[in-house]
Amino acid sequence: MAEMSTLCTFLFSLLLFASHPLILPTAADGRWQLLQKSIGISSMHMQLLKNDRVVMYDRTDFGPSTLPLASGKCHNDPTNTAVQVDCTAHSVEYDVLSNKFRALTVQSNVWCSSGGVMPDGKLVQTGGFSDGELRVRVFSPCESCDWHETPNGLAAKRWYATNHVLPDGRQIVVGGREQFNYEFVPKNIAADTFKLHFLSETNERGVENNLYPFVFLNVDGNLFIFANNRAILLDYVNNKVVKTYPKIPGGEPRSYPSTGSAVLLPLKNLTAATIQAEVLVCGGAPKGSFVQALQGKFVKALNTCARISITDPKPKWVLETMPLARVMGDMVLLPNGKVLVINGARSGSAGWDLGRDPVLNPVLYMPDNEIESRFKILNPTKIPRMYHSTAVLLRDGRVLVGGSNPHAYYNFTGILYPTELSLEAFYPGYLDAKFNNLRPTIVAPKSMSGIRYNKKLKIKVVITGEVTLNLLSVTMVSPAFNTHSFSMNQRLLVLGNDKVMASGKSTYEIEVMTPGSGNLAPAGFYLLFVVHQDIPSQGIWVHLK
Repeated sequence: MAEMSTLCTFLFSLLLFASHPLILPTAADGRWQLLQKSIGISSMHMQLLKNDRVVMYDRTDFGPSTLPLASGKCHNDPTNTAVQVDCTAHSVEYDVLSNKFRALTVQSNVWCSSGGVMPDGKLVQTGGFSDGELRVRVFSPCESCDWHETPNGLAAKRWYATNHVLPDGRQIVVGGREQFNYEFVPKNIAADTFKLHFLSETNERGVENNLYPFVFLNVDGNLFIFANNRAILLDYVNNKVVKTYPKIPGGEPRSYPSTGSAVLLPLKNLTAATIQAEVLVCGGAPKGSFVQALQGKFVKALNTCARISITDPKPKWVLETMPLARVMGDMVLLPNGKVLVINGARSGSAGWDLGRDPVLNPVLYMPDNEIESRFKILNPTKIPRMYHSTAVLLRDGRVLVGGSNPHAYYNFTGILYPTELSLEAFYPGYLDAKFNNLRPTIVAPKSMSGIRYNKKLKIKVVITGEVTLNLLSVTMVSPAFNTHSFSMNQRLLVLGNDKVMASGKSTYEIEVMTPGSGNLAPAGFYLLFVVHQDIPSQGIWVHLK
């Protein structure tokens, strides 16, 4: 039975890679593949769903896209400055396995909105601009589903806000332009907003520098919220700030439009009495960069990362130097616990036409290395990914990259950094064929299996090469909602390796404990990987509930 499962998985992998053009490995780490020259829209927002399809959208007031909607479907908005009746798509669903896409219909402006996936696998997307600022939209992962919209699903107008899925299944929506508060979706009896003075305190007049705040669920159930150059720990149940963190050394802003990026580093030792949680914030633009860019002067981006243990009694930021300065970059957690820093520019700021000098090389950050040896420059793309670019992890370990439109409309000719409609995949070095004999293949449990909190989980894998048992581990990754250089709800848990047993030729059984509570991992769909010597398997979907 195990041999049959292995064969099926092998055939699936062949079909997956056969659906894309042949690419050849290069001498340095990582390689690139053009998936689609054009999907008709510019991927400003991106979310992977449990059916291996990625929902993307830009905005409805760019003017007509190059992808028509089905007959009779149009977006009608008399306030739209580009076109009042638009019968073209501004959202698509991309099928990873077939490398195909289809048009979706949004009936309000989703520009600079936020979102996340609910425990049942549905994408809930909130806010936007103009007729979209109070909207809540739901997309269900099915063959022919489309957006369903609730006109007044929010209590406050949300534009440039951040969402996070909570242990109780709701989403919190934090901030947004001129909104120094938060609320919850779906609305409950207390369908109201809750003041958050921290957001007004971090707001710079005329610049802001506190939009799309970085929000992470801490292991104690409170929320770490970062805006501008500092952070708090919020007890959102009682609307109380329980900890105030120091400013990042130097005090430079890291939030939109200075636009750095951030991740919650992999959570480990999940059964320990005390679990450490660390946040890494990288890049951004020095104070004043936005105003200077408006005047035609493009200041060099920040080349520093700041790392902090948010669970320490007396936490301190530790600065590190990146090999490449970067503003508007994206940070993606890879299955093996490394961090990919990708997209962005070397100078300028977020905003229309305010970035310069694209950073074509991704960088790998290795959080467990010594502080002076954590970065590695990877192979470059040929496509600049500037303002409004996106990147998400796929189940096969690739990173899907799209977007880049630094202009107020679609603009393709006679201009720096034309509107980009293409999709690429970045293949981290662990996908090189030379590692195939070390790469685990998961044969049990089956994809889409349900798992429960604080239970033993047995995972069966096949590894054809020589196995180093103490270098086998299991990780779980929550797919993120990515936009404007921040991946909302991104989270990686290292389940570890409690016991490994050989159970046949090239077959091994790994026993781990699932996460102990929703504070560690909110209920929902996760990608589960087995990692051997830093080489991850293809992931399977598991439903934690």
